[in-house]
Amino acid sequence: MADKITERDVTHIAALSRLKLSAEETGMLGRQLNDILLYIEKLNELDTTGIEPTSHILPLKNIYREDHTETPLDRGAALSNAPDKTERFYKVARIIE
Repeated sequence: MADKITERDVTHIAALSRLKLSAEETGMLGRQLNDILLYIEKLNELDTTGIEPTSHILPLKNIYREDHTETPLDRGAALSNAPDKTERFYKVARIIE
């Protein structure tokens, strides 16, 4: 099978990604991408008729905890360890001019 990904393709993708690749890296990545495409073609040869799509091989389910409301933290307690504060707010350095 001829390579589907050429060095020119790899160079173009690298330019779009703002990556600087050496000639050695370009060749290596081209070979790796072609190997991936070969493997996908091999997988496409399999008969998957009657097999349900799955995202994981093990049966998984989410376990949720019970959601309980609680009394909110008192403002004074929340601000007690702040290095710089006002009566109601944290004070932070200005970052927008």
